Amino acid sequence: MLYIVWALPALIVIGLLASGRATTLVAAIIGLLVAIIVALSAAPGEFQLYRGASALLRGAWIGWIVVPYILGGLMFWQMAIRPGDAAMPVESLRPNMQARRRLLFAACFLIGPFSESATGFGAGIVGTMLLLRRLDLQPVYLMAFSLLSQTMILWGGMGNGAIVAGAFSRTDPTALAVNASFFQAALNVLWLPLYWRMARRAGVGASFRERLSEVLWLGGSLLLLIAATQALGPEVAMLCAYGPIIVLRYLFDERPDPRKLLEAVRRMAPFGLLIGWLMATRLTSPLSELLRQTGRLEPFAGAPAWSPLFHAGTWLAAGAVLCALCYGHVSSLGKEAAKAWKTGRLAVLAIIIFSMMAELISSSGIAAALGEGINAAVGSGAITCLALVSAVFGALANSGNAANGLFMSSQVSLATEAGLNVAAVIALQHTAALALNLISPVRMSIVCSLAGCRGQERAAYHAMLPFAAAVVAVLLTGSLMITYRVL
Repeated sequence: MLYIVWALPALIVIGLLASGRATTLVAAIIGLLVAIIVALSAAPGEFQLYRGASALLRGAWIGWIVVPYILGGLMFWQMAIRPGDAAMPVESLRPNMQARRRLLFAACFLIGPFSESATGFGAGIVGTMLLLRRLDLQPVYLMAFSLLSQTMILWGGMGNGAIVAGAFSRTDPTALAVNASFFQAALNVLWLPLYWRMARRAGVGASFRERLSEVLWLGGSLLLLIAATQALGPEVAMLCAYGPIIVLRYLFDERPDPRKLLEAVRRMAPFGLLIGWLMATRLTSPLSELLRQTGRLEPFAGAPAWSPLFHAGTWLAAGAVLCALCYGHVSSLGKEAAKAWKTGRLAVLAIIIFSMMAELISSSGIAAALGEGINAAVGSGAITCLALVSAVFGALANSGNAANGLFMSSQVSLATEAGLNVAAVIALQHTAALALNLISPVRMSIVCSLAGCRGQERAAYHAMLPFAAAVVAVLLTGSLMITYRVL
């Protein structure tokens, strides 16, 4: 009975989201209130009010750390694309199948993930769909291919999920992201043939040579992305790896004349300058150390520190201001800031509240006790069960932070109790929390609205079902390999 009481915060949040009777924010608030009551009245050990207050403050701090990524990313994206409403160089649509196919691949696997990395929580879908509309696809395929822009969600929103997950698991976010990226590579191995089949059905087929080219482009991009994650950290890895790849792809496909090349350079200048600066702040040791230490705040031991001049979100916001100055849009800064807050406020508030809830459950000992109970009840299947539940919950909440907040501590406790590879379990949990977000109800609503296909969600879900099945296959395989100590 006590285990059910301890699980109430998670069960109530999942029930509210699954029923559709509450938004993610409302469910988070109710879950937090229940967690406070349960922690203060039924924690496994003595848990005083002051410890609860400290846990809530620590959780709020962890949530705050990712806020500049979200709002700064939205602001920068909005200001950088204002001139001509286009910032990504893509191949001009010549009337042949190869050009159509190359645009489709670039939009789904390069440009879409790049834009998602700068904004997060599904905003990358917008840019992807703008490109895909040029292909005159049937509505169901327009929606499905737009959702594929979310396949690199591990690095979405400037890698804020890895940073929060690292705080929950008390581990280094860079190591976590690198470990999780290998699960991401396994997902792409399964997703690419499914993409080929769907493209053929959509009337955008390709020869064997073109498919081989796509394997090489995607494989090379993933390798560079993993290396960038290791060298630069998860928050800037996607921008720094995929920015040059997109430019290279444009040159390879378009072979532009000097005039077109100059125009592309002008449009990409804000992104190029920002990426160059972020790389310099990570790779130049004296500069990196100076920025890290200037104004550094670390109020909670083991929680992420905030260095305002090293934080990528600060430079995203600064980039937005510089774009406004250069393009003569200073008067619109206030409007764009309000628009960024309107778009990102639910994500910001939900992340902070779920972080507070997670810290409360962890600090009170409830997460560890639940882990022990699940291990005793399910045994070797406990890791698998929590991974699958996390995947579903992450999709419902449209956020890996929510699922990690509820289940990461329990997964770490399970791995420790069973003597498993803790780093691998953390990476699996983080992958599970994110992997089904590409079919979350929120993102499905975005694509249906943009495509003008409200009421056709069922058809889009049906088209994406094989991609979801691939996620389940990778999670099951990964959890079995961990359980039997292959990983």
